[in-house]
Amino acid sequence: MRSTLLALALLAALSNLLSAQERPVPKDSTRLSISGCARGRVFTVGRDPEHESTFVIELGTKVRLEGDKKVLADIKAHEGSMVEVTGLMKQSEVVRPGVGLAGGKVRITPVMPNGNGRPGMDPGPSPPVLDVESYRLLNASCPNR
Repeated sequence: MRSTLLALALLAALSNLLSAQERPVPKDSTRLSISGCARGRVFTVGRDPEHESTFVIELGTKVRLEGDKKVLADIKAHEGSMVEVTGLMKQSEVVRPGVGLAGGKVRITPVMPNGNGRPGMDPGPSPPVLDVESYRLLNASCPNR
């Protein structure tokens, strides 16, 4: 009787572990963990004070957060604190076109002319989108901007 209960408990723990696995990454996407500050659904990439890391996305880049409403509400509840978000982003959005200047705050990109030969009014590229899977709080507060 005891061994049956122990086997059932072990089986339940194993099934919970298997169901908590990360979802597979599509071929055109990549899984990222980036630190920064969120204000609503806009996330500004910042420097994690706890870890020295290489930056896949430039500092100061604005990223739009998408995903589960509960996770986004939890992130919004921690505005003012730095968080690290983990999620999926299209590979084409990870590397932004053009040349970055002034520490990533200014980006020079080519403009395609419109039909009359003059450059068209381009509102600029839309912000990259991160499909948030999880987050964790960092031991730092966001800089006031």
